[in-house]
Amino acid sequence: MKETSFIQQNKEKWERFEKLYESNANDPEELSNLYMDMTDDLSYAQTFYKRRTVRVYLNQLAQKVFTGVHKQRGESLKKLLTVWKVSLPLEIYRARKNLLFALVAFMVYVVIGAVTTHFDPDFPRVVMGDGYVDMTIENIKNGVPLDVYQDESQLGMFIQITTNNMKVSFLTFFIGFFFTIGTHVMMFYNGVMLGAFQYFFKLKGLLITSFLGIWIHGAFEISSIVIAGAAGITAGNGWLFPRSYTRLQSLQLSTKRGLKIMMSLVPFVIAAGFLESFVTHNYQTLPEWSKWTLIMLSFGLILFVYVFYPIHVARKYPELVDAEEAAPFRTTSKIQRYKIRNVGQTISDSFQFYRMYFKKFSKIIFTIVVPITILLIIAQDTMKYEELETEYWYDWAGQLGIIIGYDFNSIGDVIVAFLWTLNISLVFTAVFWSFTSMDEAFSWKGFFAFAKKRFLAVWLGSMGLFIILFGLPWYLLFWAFFLIPLFYLQGATMGLDDAAFGGRLKKSFRFSIKQYGNTLLTLGLVLVFIVLIAQPIAFVFSIHNGYNDEPLVSDALDMLVGLVKRVSREFTDDYIVVGNIVRQVVYAAFLLGILPLLAIIAGFSYYTELDKSEAKSLKENFKKFGKRNRYQEKSVDFE
Repeated sequence: MKETSFIQQNKEKWERFEKLYESNANDPEELSNLYMDMTDDLSYAQTFYKRRTVRVYLNQLAQKVFTGVHKQRGESLKKLLTVWKVSLPLEIYRARKNLLFALVAFMVYVVIGAVTTHFDPDFPRVVMGDGYVDMTIENIKNGVPLDVYQDESQLGMFIQITTNNMKVSFLTFFIGFFFTIGTHVMMFYNGVMLGAFQYFFKLKGLLITSFLGIWIHGAFEISSIVIAGAAGITAGNGWLFPRSYTRLQSLQLSTKRGLKIMMSLVPFVIAAGFLESFVTHNYQTLPEWSKWTLIMLSFGLILFVYVFYPIHVARKYPELVDAEEAAPFRTTSKIQRYKIRNVGQTISDSFQFYRMYFKKFSKIIFTIVVPITILLIIAQDTMKYEELETEYWYDWAGQLGIIIGYDFNSIGDVIVAFLWTLNISLVFTAVFWSFTSMDEAFSWKGFFAFAKKRFLAVWLGSMGLFIILFGLPWYLLFWAFFLIPLFYLQGATMGLDDAAFGGRLKKSFRFSIKQYGNTLLTLGLVLVFIVLIAQPIAFVFSIHNGYNDEPLVSDALDMLVGLVKRVSREFTDDYIVVGNIVRQVVYAAFLLGILPLLAIIAGFSYYTELDKSEAKSLKENFKKFGKRNRYQEKSVDFE
């Protein structure tokens, strides 16, 4: 049929379909029939009029309908209100046991702070510091016990306080991922401080005065810490108690639940900052009844949102209470070693390999590498005890300098740095062995056989990296970052390649140079990701003022170490040493967690370059050519 005849024959039908589709009042049955006819016409046009306008017209019409049917509609205001009216209250109701547990735990911590202060009136100095306590005592003498709330402009206070409260709440939630221990540390710290602070005012005969001044904003602020603690426990319990899910699936589900609770908390955190800045700021001029009213209303609102209303919603929608979200399904395909990967695939496969084979190489790390690390840290701390009594501007650099000894101030530093190169090479060897034995169960015999052949080669191949990392001051490592890719693949090539030693060495330099750009970009992206993930806990921006030990950007480790130092000060004059040892433990654990990932990335980069130069994946496919699976159909069966 000629194209003109085809158009003449069907144009009225197409016009009718367009009008019906655009009209709000249409006949669904007629529209469905016309759509089926139109798609038949499109198939005919694709067969006989491939290069003609009619095919383009029909294709656009069909695509328009398909997009209209399957497009995701924007979130409406009604749906957003439904989330706050139903979804969030139900999530709070499901977490009611965690909320109660967090409240009871926090109250126990408050009692601990109060009782300790009763028996030791100087205890508030331990948890709040001498400076704050001395300032408060001076304010009490001057007749303004809560003058601390009147030192700044109201707007400045609001911004600073709200930001700090938001940080504390989300940090309390975030560190719940670590087996909920971090959340309990944060609640313990704040609970003990609150108990000690309130009992300190009781000893001064100002309990009611402090209560009415502090709890105007404290009703929301303290409640936020408790609720954030419950959200952190909710998230962390997914990892501890996976039930029928995998731990990763359970953690994903519990994290979503915890985040929903945190979302409900944001308005109260902002309200607490507002009240502290604009109401508590003027507490001396407010009548007593207004203070009591504000406190009662604040607690009443918290009880309504987090107790009474969730119970009401749960009774109204009982069928939704026990409804569980489907666990995110992750297909775990077998990882191909020989494959040409771009930067994104290298990073993705590296994290997947870390997750899948962590249990395998971590046995070696926990059994051999961790004990060696502990011995090296003990040896360095013993030899450098005086340096442990020092606070550092860049704390992480100072502590790693002590642990690894890369400042080379003595022959002991040289020996320790040398032993660290062996220790790191052992981590790399464990990962490379996991690559070569992906289909095999863990075997100490298999690992030691591999290490006997390849450990020395891996160590020598990684020597270029060791010279850069240990030979340069830490503040020059940023510029040396551009040199690292030139030596990055050498250890992996020496550990994974089957050529003779000399051939592997030459190949390692060639591969490192060819993969320079991809390696630089990959390491840059992974480094940014690591910094963003690690920073709430510790590390890069943990910068301290050497005079008063106040961090410029505080993190969870700063808070933990601050508490540890104040407590240990009651038992020893070397409390700074105790705090620095706590930091060293965290930094060493962080380092040992990152090293396997860096080795995995090097391994995949090596396999990428090997496949480019030797077409290993193609050769593997040739070996399988002509082999059929008796029990599984192939795509060729349908062609």
